[in-house]
Amino acid sequence: MDVPRSLPELIPLGLQAAGEGPMARSCQEAISLRQRFRSTRQGSEDLICGLEPEDLMVQGMADASPAKWHLAHTTWFFEQFLLQADSGHQAAPAGWYPLFNSYYRTIGSPHPRSGRGLLSRPAIGEILAWRQRVNGSMERLLEQMESETSSEAQQVLGLVELGLNHEQQHQELLLMDLLDGLSRNPLEPAYAPVVGGHQVQTGDPPLLAPLGWWHHPGGLVELGHRGHGFHFDNEAPAHQVWLQPFAMADRLITNGEYAAFMADGGYQDSRFWMDEGWHWRCGHQITAPRYWRRDGEDWGWEFTLEGRCPLKPHGPVRHLSWFEADAYGRWAGARLPLEAEWETMAYGAPCHTGQWLDRQQLKPSAAAVLSGSAAPQQVFGDLWEWTGSPYRPYPGFQATPGAVGEYNGKFMSSQFVLRGGSFLTPLGHHRPTYRNFFPPHSRWMASGLRLARDEEAH
Repeated sequence: MDVPRSLPELIPLGLQAAGEGPMARSCQEAISLRQRFRSTRQGSEDLICGLEPEDLMVQGMADASPAKWHLAHTTWFFEQFLLQADSGHQAAPAGWYPLFNSYYRTIGSPHPRSGRGLLSRPAIGEILAWRQRVNGSMERLLEQMESETSSEAQQVLGLVELGLNHEQQHQELLLMDLLDGLSRNPLEPAYAPVVGGHQVQTGDPPLLAPLGWWHHPGGLVELGHRGHGFHFDNEAPAHQVWLQPFAMADRLITNGEYAAFMADGGYQDSRFWMDEGWHWRCGHQITAPRYWRRDGEDWGWEFTLEGRCPLKPHGPVRHLSWFEADAYGRWAGARLPLEAEWETMAYGAPCHTGQWLDRQQLKPSAAAVLSGSAAPQQVFGDLWEWTGSPYRPYPGFQATPGAVGEYNGKFMSSQFVLRGGSFLTPLGHHRPTYRNFFPPHSRWMASGLRLARDEEAH
C-alpha cells in the first residue's frame, strides 16, 4: 500500500473505464480535481496537528513508517511524476529523493524501509515548506489543465487522480503506524485524548442479538470493477466467478465473542491454527488481539488513538492477524468469506453508515443492538475485513511497464485480501471492488472479522 498503482504510459488503468476514453474528461472535472487536491493535501497535514516533532519521528517496527516520512513521500510522488518538466518549480535537493522513494526501484535505490525512523533530517519544517512549494506548482499545473483538451492533458489529470488516491492511502497508514509507535511507549500517550475522560460502563451491557446470516444461493457472479469511475488496476479486469451457496454473518465479530474464543483455549489449541500461524503465535507469544491490555487477570482495556480505553464487549474486535481471524472462524464452526462472496454481499449494503476518518470518531461503531433482520451491517467503514482469499491477480491482469507500474503486480504473493475500509479510511476512498492486502501475520492495521459458512444447495 505504499505507492500508487500502475498505469499504461501516463494514464492509470483505473481511469480507462468501459466506454470512456481519456478525452472524456471535461473542464469541470479538472476544476473538481483541483478542489480535491487542496482538501486532500490539507487533510494530511491536519492529521499531525497537536503532535510534537518527536512524535513525527516514531517508527515502532520495520513495517511501519514515521508520520514525517508519509508527509514527505506523498509530496515526492507529485514532484517525481508530475513536476519534473516544470522549470519554474523549486524541487527538493537530489539527495532527498532516495529517502522518500518507497520502492520504485526502476528510478533509484530507495533508503531501507527499516531505517526511515533514523531520518531526523530533513526536519519537519523543511518538509512542510517543500509540501507548500509542490502544492503551489501543482495548483498552477491544474489551473492550466482546466483549459486544455489534449490527450496529454488528460494523461496529467489521470496521474493527479492516482496521486490523490495514493495520498488517501497514506493518511490511513500514517495513523495506523502512529498507533503502533505510541503503543510501545510505557506512558501510553494518546494521539487524541478523549474530552472528559473515559466512562467505565457499569451494570449489564445492552443485549446484542445473536449473529444473523445473509444467504446467497450461489451461481455465476461478476467480480471486479466495471463501469465508470476511478479504480486501481488490481480491481480489474472484471470477470465471472462461480460460487457455491453460502451465507455471511450480518455483522462483525465482537470483543465479547472473541473473548469467548480466548477463554475456551483458542490460542492454546493447535487444531484451530494453520501451521505457519501456530509457529507465529508460539514464537511471538501471542495470546490476545494486538492492543488489548490486562486489568489484573482480565483483559479489560485496549490501547487506541485515544489512549488506554475500556474494552467494550459489543465493540467489534480489531487489530487481528489473518491467522487469528482464520483460527476464530474454525473454532466457531465457520470460515472467512471468499473475496468474491464478500463483494457479492457488498453491492446490497449501504456505503456511508460506518465510521470513516472524516467523522473523527477514531473508533469503529458497534452493530445495531437488535438487528435480527439478517441485513448486513458494518460492511463499509469501521474495520477492514479479512477474507479467505490470497491476494492474486485476476484473470487477464497485466502489470504495465514503467516506474509507476511497480505497485500491484510484484506484491501478489504471500498476502491475503481485506475488504471494506475502516474508521481510519478517508470517506469516499472505498467501493465494493477495492482490494486491500497484507501478510497474514500483520495486525497493526484496523482489521476485523466477519464469518461465512457453506450452505446446502436447494
